[in-house]
Amino acid sequence: MVFTLHRYILRELCRAFLMTSIALTLMVSAGMLAPTIMEYGVSPSQMLRLSGYLLPISLTFILPIAALFAGTIVYGRFAADRELDACRASGVSLSVLLYPGISVAVLVAVVNLMLSFYVTPTFFQRSEESVKANVEQILFRNIQRRGYYALPQSRYRLYAEKAFPEHNLLEGVVIAEVRPDASHRVVTAQRVRISIDTQHTYNTAIIVAEEAYRFDEYSPVYLGRLEVQEQFPPLLGESIKFKQIEEIKRIEADKMNYFPVRERAAEARAQLAIELLAEKLNDAFQSGQAVTLVDADGSRLYALSAGGCEIDTRQRLTLNLHEPIHLRQRDRFREGLTVDYTSPAGFIALQNEGDSLRLELMLDTPRWQRTGGMSGTTPRKFVNDVLYPDALSDRLETDDLLGLLEQAAQPGRILDGPPSEQYLRRITALRQYLAVIDRHIAAEIHFRLVYGLGAVIIIMTGIALGIHFRGGHILTAFGVSAIPAGVFSVFIMSGKQMIKSPTTPQLVGIAATWAGLLLIGILMVMIYRKLMRT
Repeated sequence: MVFTLHRYILRELCRAFLMTSIALTLMVSAGMLAPTIMEYGVSPSQMLRLSGYLLPISLTFILPIAALFAGTIVYGRFAADRELDACRASGVSLSVLLYPGISVAVLVAVVNLMLSFYVTPTFFQRSEESVKANVEQILFRNIQRRGYYALPQSRYRLYAEKAFPEHNLLEGVVIAEVRPDASHRVVTAQRVRISIDTQHTYNTAIIVAEEAYRFDEYSPVYLGRLEVQEQFPPLLGESIKFKQIEEIKRIEADKMNYFPVRERAAEARAQLAIELLAEKLNDAFQSGQAVTLVDADGSRLYALSAGGCEIDTRQRLTLNLHEPIHLRQRDRFREGLTVDYTSPAGFIALQNEGDSLRLELMLDTPRWQRTGGMSGTTPRKFVNDVLYPDALSDRLETDDLLGLLEQAAQPGRILDGPPSEQYLRRITALRQYLAVIDRHIAAEIHFRLVYGLGAVIIIMTGIALGIHFRGGHILTAFGVSAIPAGVFSVFIMSGKQMIKSPTTPQLVGIAATWAGLLLIGILMVMIYRKLMRT
């Protein structure tokens, strides 16, 4: 008879659980997909694929709620129909009748732990890979649909009159750039080719413009061919909460595996690069030597000399040159073609903060003299896409970039003199962010553990309250059982935020996260003790 009762209760639990899960899944999945569709304009086939990949994320929250609803309703109705009284009169105790509910609760907890630690991060990564595989199509589809596309978390926005996705080609292009110092630049080009290089933890957009002109606060400049590389994070976001436990451990061991850390380290590296360059230039200028620079395609060589240089405290990653400034430009493929420029003022700016550093040189109102006697004056002389010196670049290449940046903060380790205030501020901000990442990792691990284990207590508490409120409306028991679940959620969410907060001791946040589980567990024991006595 006991086996028959267990089978009967389990069948009712599974029926209510499945129906509730399906209904909640449809509602939650639609809400999760809507922002992605609006942001990236994915195709219908991609939408269906993404819905399957994002399903485990919604199930992490849906399964405990569905099990709570099923347990409360089924056991509440079982008690309201006097079936519970009949079983107890026949000698079957309440503890025996709870076996199906305990089984469902434990199963949901195990599944929830597997989902949060392994399945959900894996499927989220697959959804990211699905979007990455079609990222160029998404870019061109947005340009065709809206006329522009903004690279995620990037300073570039692309406008185009025509798009040819089959050739990765745009025509009639305007590239708007909002620089970190809040200044604006606009580049126009007849044609632009775009390719996306996708990596595991980040993406790189490679933009090659032909017949390009740049407009800024100075004057329009003809650039000819222009190549820009811009790194941006995963399209669906980069967060610790979407990482497998193995990935979290890798990030904990090496923070450079996390894109936001990599991005901040690249900014600090760029500041270090401009300070190294300032030392090299000043050493050469003081000894009366010219510094040789080469453009990216190797077609021109430049010999630069000046009275000195200093870091501009107002313009980011910029060196101001002191007069007298002399620049000799030589075409490597046209023998004898040399142009000398003499200027009272100018600057050198670091243009690319990625792995391949590039420089831009500007001379103000230079007087020029070409081989053969021709001479004149021009408002400004721009030299674009100049390679960062190899001798300095080698000093910045390391497998331990964070360690290198820390060494550079100490005078005499990487830089000959003391680092600038800008660099020290960046290093301080980087250290603080690394501490934040450690806290986020701890918060996520404890949250997943408590949320998974708490499913058992929440479901069993719901079953007890369903039996206790059997005399009222059937949904009253579920409403009351949702209160402990809400209190539990408040504790774990508050504890998670406390762990993340740098102003709160980490142990206090961990204690608050587990306190909710302990409190609801005590409540559950008290309710079952009362039910057993009556």
